[in-house]
Amino acid sequence: MKKTLTLRQRIAGLFEGTGDYQRAGHILDVALISLIMINVVAIVIESIASVAQQYYDAFLMLEIISVAIFAIEYCVRLWACVDKTKYAAIEGSNTKRRLKYLLSPLAIIDLIAILPSLLMFLFPLDLRFLRVLRLLRVFKLTRYSRAMQLLLQAFVNEGSALFAAFFIMAVVLILASCGVYLIEHDVQPDKFESIPAAMWWAMATLTTVGYGDVVPITPLGKLFGGVITLLSMGMVAIPTGLLASSFSEQLRKRRQFFEDAVNEQVHGNTINDGSLNDEQRNHLEDLRHKLGLSKLEANKAIKAQLNERNSHLFCRNCGKRP
Repeated sequence: MKKTLTLRQRIAGLFEGTGDYQRAGHILDVALISLIMINVVAIVIESIASVAQQYYDAFLMLEIISVAIFAIEYCVRLWACVDKTKYAAIEGSNTKRRLKYLLSPLAIIDLIAILPSLLMFLFPLDLRFLRVLRLLRVFKLTRYSRAMQLLLQAFVNEGSALFAAFFIMAVVLILASCGVYLIEHDVQPDKFESIPAAMWWAMATLTTVGYGDVVPITPLGKLFGGVITLLSMGMVAIPTGLLASSFSEQLRKRRQFFEDAVNEQVHGNTINDGSLNDEQRNHLEDLRHKLGLSKLEANKAIKAQLNERNSHLFCRNCGKRP
């Protein structure tokens, strides 16, 4: 007999988008993504003074409705998080689970999405920086994008290596600034008046942008600039390579985890007629959705495991069970 779920468990399942709530969860995600994109476009257009003045009431109404929806979503997620698979496994009270959720990156992003607008409503001031902060609402898309989640996980996994790379870049930045200041200061005192002023040239050169507004003109300065430019190519490639490698590793781990789950379902359970039953397929479909894998990848892994199992169950010559 199927267990009756509480309202909180149903909402948690809806937010997770698994099982019976997969379709409903997908519809909810699409609706929230659409609302986020509408908000981002509205914030950008609102920066045009004439348009903002003409459609002030429409922009205000959209903001009020959006903040209300996002605030309700935030509160409901906080209430139902204790029944999500990730937090239900945490030992302790529901308060402890909710605190754990509040400190999670996605919960912080949800809070940032509504906090600037709430501050604007509380303080009757034209706080432009708070209006610009509303653009951070676009980071809510991270919750609905598996690729963005993989990228965030890559940042977390390679945090120490990235810190070391940026530390080295900071040291090189200071050395480049000091070097070009000593070489070019006497010739261009207006552009290289101090080491902090020379940092603009060093930053533009190290990032291989090279705006060209500040450039060395002495032979020694040009030689020094060329060396820094060549050095910068390798410096910029370090964090890029780390993130690319970690991103690829995250994808490999997810695919391997799914293949192991398929192997367990195929070889660890009784398979009738050489195929999976509905319960097994639903379980693997939920796992595929959580891992963010495509249906093509999932079907390929399932088919490979079934073919391997069936090759041992059926005679290769007659196709019948021995």
